[in-house]
Amino acid sequence: MDKLEIIHLLKEAAFDSGEYWVTSGAAMVLYGIRDRTRDIDLGCTSQMADKLEKEGYSAEILHDGSRRIVFSETVELFENWLEDRVVLLEGLPVVSLDGLIRMKETLGREKDRQDILLINEYRTRRFRP
Repeated sequence: MDKLEIIHLLKEAAFDSGEYWVTSGAAMVLYGIRDRTRDIDLGCTSQMADKLEKEGYSAEILHDGSRRIVFSETVELFENWLEDRVVLLEGLPVVSLDGLIRMKETLGREKDRQDILLINEYRTRRFRP
């Protein structure tokens, strides 16, 4: 999915912008760090997780007691998964770059370490005088 597809899909879902935020690869696409992602991972409040679960969406309890909710084949929500703060990009709530780095450090996979390098390169290019 590219930036326009992500924006379209999330606007179509019509989630309350105060209840969710874009994370992971989709956040990197919205920032312009990557061109595409295969899926959309979102963080959400417990209230939104409750609502989605009551609406019948599949919920799995994770090792930390939070929930992973499958909204569609391409969209998953993770209850209270947020580091740092949320910023608005393209009219959508997105985890900050610092938060994105912290989340990827916590996951610690090789692909996350590579993403951290890309984020840092993006910051260097963006803030270069």
